[in-house]
Amino acid sequence: MYRIILASNSPRRKELLRGIGVEYEVRTLPDVDESYPSELKGGDIPLYIAREKAQAYRSMLQADELMITADTIVWHNGQLLGKPHNRQEAIDMLHSLSASTHQVYTGVALTTNCWQRSFVAETSVRFAVLTDDEILYYVDHFRPFDKAGAYGVQEWIGYIGVEYIAGSYFNVMGLPVQRLYQELKAVLVD
Repeated sequence: MYRIILASNSPRRKELLRGIGVEYEVRTLPDVDESYPSELKGGDIPLYIAREKAQAYRSMLQADELMITADTIVWHNGQLLGKPHNRQEAIDMLHSLSASTHQVYTGVALTTNCWQRSFVAETSVRFAVLTDDEILYYVDHFRPFDKAGAYGVQEWIGYIGVEYIAGSYFNVMGLPVQRLYQELKAVLVD
C-alpha cells in the first residue's frame, strides 16, 4: 500500500527498522530545523520536532509513500540533554546522569501527503554511580557526540552503568520499534 521512507541518517534507527523486517528507503535533507518553542517540556519536545521534520519533507512525498520521522531526547531534572557539542559537555552530562534516573523520549511521526499519525514513547533509565575514570574512558573511546545525553545504551557505558530500564530499551537507542510496528500495522493493514 505504501513505500516506507525513513527520514534519518541514524545508523541505529536504520538497524532497528531493519530489525522488524520493514523494507524502506532513506531520504534526508540537509539542515532540517530542529528548534522548538521554549515552553515545551519533556516528551512534547521530540514529538514537536518529529512533526516539524515531517513537514519539511511533505512536499517531496509521492501518493504511495509513508515517511517516518523521529527525534529522541534525554530529559533529566527538568532539563533537556541534547547531543554534546564537545568533550567537556559530554563529560558534564554523564556526571549529571550518574547515580540518578532520567527519561528518554522519542517522538515519531508517520506522514503521507494526506495524513499524519504521531506518538511519543517514554523510557526511564537509572544509572549507577559512574566514576570519573569510567566517564573519561567512555567519552574518549566511544566519542558519544552524536547521541542525546552523551551516551549510547548499547555501548560500553550501558553495559557497566545502567542499573535498570523501565520501558522500551529500543526507545533509548532512538526508535521505539515495538510501538512503531503496531502503528504501522494499524495503518498498513486497515
